[in-house]
This record gives sequence, C-alpha cells and structure tokens, in this order.
Amino acid sequence: MAKVPSAVVAASGLVGGYGVARWTRQRPLGGVVLATAGVVAARQWRQQAGGVAAGALSAAYVAAFAGSHPLARKVGAWPAVFGVAGAVGLASWAVADRRSPGA
Repeated sequence: MAKVPSAVVAASGLVGGYGVARWTRQRPLGGVVLATAGVVAARQWRQQAGGVAAGALSAAYVAAFAGSHPLARKVGAWPAVFGVAGAVGLASWAVADRRSPGA
C-alpha cells in the first residue's frame, strides 16, 4: 500500500478539520479530524526528518490553525484555510517529503 505523503496528511487535516466542523456544526468533531491528522503527520515527520524537524513542523501546523482564524476575517474562511493548508503542505514537503524515498 502506498504511503500518503506527510504534506498531504497535514494539509488535509487543516482543510478536513474545518470542513467537518462547518458541515456538521460540531466543532469538537472537526478538532478530532485536525488532531488525528496532526498526530499522523508528526509521526511521519519524525521518521523522515527527525525530532527537531517534527517539532518545528508540528508548531507550524498549530500556528497555521490558530492563524487561520484572524486571517479569515480579512480574506474569508475557506481562502484562509486553503492558504494555511498550502503553506503547511509546502513546508512539510520541503522539510520531510522531498528527502523521503518514494515520495
């Protein structure tokens, strides 16, 4: 079975978490999606790039989630979520996935 790149997992966690929270009107359920993807991505980051990189990318993931809220007031909710998801996905690819064989 092919492994999903950590960039896709992380970006999907941000987009999926918001989508689930919005469509179900259950913010905690969206939080479960966000957290689960974050844990999966962090494990991949640690395996692919080491603990320091995993810590930095995890901090970026949390900062992206937090930063999407004020950004949404300026550009709208979905553009903010897609923007931060893209930034985290790009950082994840650059730090972890690009080096990984088969990615």
